[in-house]
Amino acid sequence: MIDDVVAWRRHLHACPELGFGEHETAAFVAARLRDFGIDVTEGIGGTGVVGTLRRGGNRVIGLRADMDALTISEATGAPWQSRNPGRMHACGHDGHTAALLGAARTLAQDAAFRGTVHFIFQPAEEHGRGMLAMLGDGLLARFAMDEAYGIHNMPGMPLGSFGTRLGPLMAAEDNFEIVVHGRGGHAARPHMVVDPILAGSAIVLALQQIVARRVDPVDPAVVSVTEFLTDGTRNVIPTTVRIKGDCRSYRPEISAAIESELRRIAEGTAVAHGATAEVTYSREFIPTINHAEPTGAALAAAAGVFDRIDGECPPLMGSEDFAHLLARVPGNFAFIGNGESAALHNPAYDYCDAALPATVAYLVSLARSRAR
Repeated sequence: MIDDVVAWRRHLHACPELGFGEHETAAFVAARLRDFGIDVTEGIGGTGVVGTLRRGGNRVIGLRADMDALTISEATGAPWQSRNPGRMHACGHDGHTAALLGAARTLAQDAAFRGTVHFIFQPAEEHGRGMLAMLGDGLLARFAMDEAYGIHNMPGMPLGSFGTRLGPLMAAEDNFEIVVHGRGGHAARPHMVVDPILAGSAIVLALQQIVARRVDPVDPAVVSVTEFLTDGTRNVIPTTVRIKGDCRSYRPEISAAIESELRRIAEGTAVAHGATAEVTYSREFIPTINHAEPTGAALAAAAGVFDRIDGECPPLMGSEDFAHLLARVPGNFAFIGNGESAALHNPAYDYCDAALPATVAYLVSLARSRAR
C-alpha cells in the first residue's frame, strides 16, 4: 500500500492549492475516502473534508491533516515539482494528507478494527483560519470526538524519530502594523520635513527592548520587525512609513504585555520625533498545548513505530492552528522526523517519502489503541 501513499503524495505535491482554494485537493481526498468505503462529508469550513469510519467502540477520536500550500516558487527540480507557478507544498502538507489517507485505508480494510474515527482534512492552516472555519461550520457538533491528534514533519529531525511534550509545544502568533505619519518633502531640504523614516527607525530599535527589558527571561517571547515600507522615492523624504512585524509567546499575559509596550514605544517615539503613530495589533494563532492522557497515548503509540522517541521535545516558537481544536478537545500534536531536508517554507524543501510508512503506522496505532 505504501507505493500508493507515495503516489498520492507526489500527485498532491504537483498540484498545490492555497488556503480555502483547495478544491482539487479536497475532491481527490473525498474520492479516495469513498474508494475505501468511508463516509464522506465535504465543504466543511469551505474546502474541508471529514471522512468517518464507524465500527462501534466507546471512544471517538479525530485524526487531522492539513491540505494547503504556500505562495512560493518551487526549486526542487523533482519530477513531481509543482505545476502551479508561484505555489508549492513547502511545508509538507501533501505528506500529511497522504499519510492520513493511508491510515484511513488501512483501518477501513482491517475487518478486526473496532472504533470510530473522524479523518479531518483541514484547509488554510497557513492562514491560521482553517480550523476556526471548520469549527465555525459545526465540526464538533457534527463530528463529536473525545480526543484529537495531529502531526507535522520536521526537517532536521532524523528519519524514524518522533517528538512531543506535555503542555505548550508551539507558540501563539500576534501580528502588528505601525503607521508613522510625518511630513514629506524634498530630500535636499530635510529641515522642512518631519522625517518618518528617522522616527520609524528609532521605533524599530526601541522595540528590541520589549523582550530584553520588559518580559521575564523565563517566559519565551519574540518581537520581530519583518517589513519597513515607505511612500518615498530617491529624492523624496516620505510622509508615511509602515512597519509590520510578528510576535510570539506562550501566555496571554505576555501577549498583552507585548502589545501594551509596543503601543507605548511606537506612539511615544513618534511624538519625540515630531511625528505620530497608529498601531494595529492582531492575534492570529493561540498556543498549541498538549493534554496529559492523549500525550501519554501518543508516546505509547509511537513506541511501537519509531526508533527514537523524545517525550520532552523542546517547544518551538512557530505556530499551528490545530491549537484551536486542542483548546476544545483533549489531544496531542507531535513532530515526525523528515531527515536532512531543506527547511520548511524554503523553495528547495520536499517532504521525504521515506517518512510515510512510520507516519501511517503511527496514525493507525493511535486509532487502534484509542478508538475502541
